Amino acid sequence: MKQGLNRRAALILGLGGGLGGGLGGCGFRPVYMPASSKDPAPSAGLAEIEVKPIYERPGQILREALLMDLRSEPGTPRRYDLQVSFWISGNAEGILNFTQATRVQFIGNATWTLTSRDSKPVKLTEGSDRLVDGVDVFDSQYFALDLDVEKAQRRMAEAMAQRITLRLAMWFHQHPPALG
Repeated sequence: MKQGLNRRAALILGLGGGLGGGLGGCGFRPVYMPASSKDPAPSAGLAEIEVKPIYERPGQILREALLMDLRSEPGTPRRYDLQVSFWISGNAEGILNFTQATRVQFIGNATWTLTSRDSKPVKLTEGSDRLVDGVDVFDSQYFALDLDVEKAQRRMAEAMAQRITLRLAMWFHQHPPALG
């Protein structure tokens, strides 16, 4: 049994290595890879971003996730400011005859702007994104439902942070001179 598992793992790794080599020939490059050997990696620019405070609890979770994803270290000089607005709205779904909802759908929206920290700040890029998640509420205890809502908000904030980080990395990848 264990030997069959090791064969599968070796086969998957072998295919993955061959796949990665094949993708390199068609122009595929990881987004965090430098555009050329002379340019710094986009992750260098990500670490220089100051994430401004985001209000409400889901916004605080989003900010923490962004700081982790951007690998923002204390003491790193900041060249960019990231301003993010994040809000979550909800819709009741699956309404029963006696007006009880059986599911709540959450819609998370974020808009963000990256600006330079020059004497005259310049908007470098901006974006917006939307996520959908939900929780079941039928026959749920109140505190269990409260915990489910909190988990859904955390999932949405962390997923939004990953999306924003990827979009910022793509921008730095496309604009290597901005990394100076």
